Amino acid sequence: MKRIQLFLCLILFVCTNTYSQIDKIKQANDLYAKGKFQLAAKQYEDILSNDGVSPILFYNAGNAYYKSKEIGHSILNYERALRLMPSFEDARYNLDLAQLKVVDNVVHAPTFFLMSWLATFLKLLSSNQWLYISIFVFFLCLISAFVFVFGPSRAMRKFSFYLGLCFLGFSLVMAVFAGIRKDQLVNHDEAIVMSGIVTVKSSPDASGTDLFQLHEGTKVYIKSVLGKWTEIVLGNGSIGWIEQTHIEVI
Repeated sequence: MKRIQLFLCLILFVCTNTYSQIDKIKQANDLYAKGKFQLAAKQYEDILSNDGVSPILFYNAGNAYYKSKEIGHSILNYERALRLMPSFEDARYNLDLAQLKVVDNVVHAPTFFLMSWLATFLKLLSSNQWLYISIFVFFLCLISAFVFVFGPSRAMRKFSFYLGLCFLGFSLVMAVFAGIRKDQLVNHDEAIVMSGIVTVKSSPDASGTDLFQLHEGTKVYIKSVLGKWTEIVLGNGSIGWIEQTHIEVI
């Protein structure tokens, strides 16, 4: 009897929380529709902080911030949406629009085209999707192994042997891709400048030499952290130190 009561209480808790989250999202959407973009953005942030994350919520928050002319927060949320769902075309399109308003035009250092192509290809799918493909192809490898053992002819067994090797290799590559994407999601080494103007220093100290300035919305890569200072790298290879309070990790 106690187990049944506990189960019913669990169902009630889940349903109540789900209804509460839907109601909060509706309120945020209504605020956005009424043109109260700052309030809508705050409501979306509250949902993301307390009720869980999702690409569409980050996307909606990005839209609200964009309308509020808070470019840094807008880009941050679009980037977070794409981190969870790389194929989210609406988020990518709006991110491109928001980046047009960033003052800093950082020209990325040229990379070997194969590495650039591979990085783009990896982001087409999430870590789970790459893993599912790996498992499916490995299943095909097992079928090939079965045909190799019990095939009716020597030619078929030989063909299934080489086909199985191909499936196995492909499965391992997809598993590696899944691991890389998982590492990209867990180890956050990208950040967005959130302050209007930030002076980048040559050392992790306020008395360090001023190297250059960055503006709100610029993406940087985190190289190391020392106390309240972060060593950053730009896409063009420039390196320097800024205080952590000026950036937000994607």
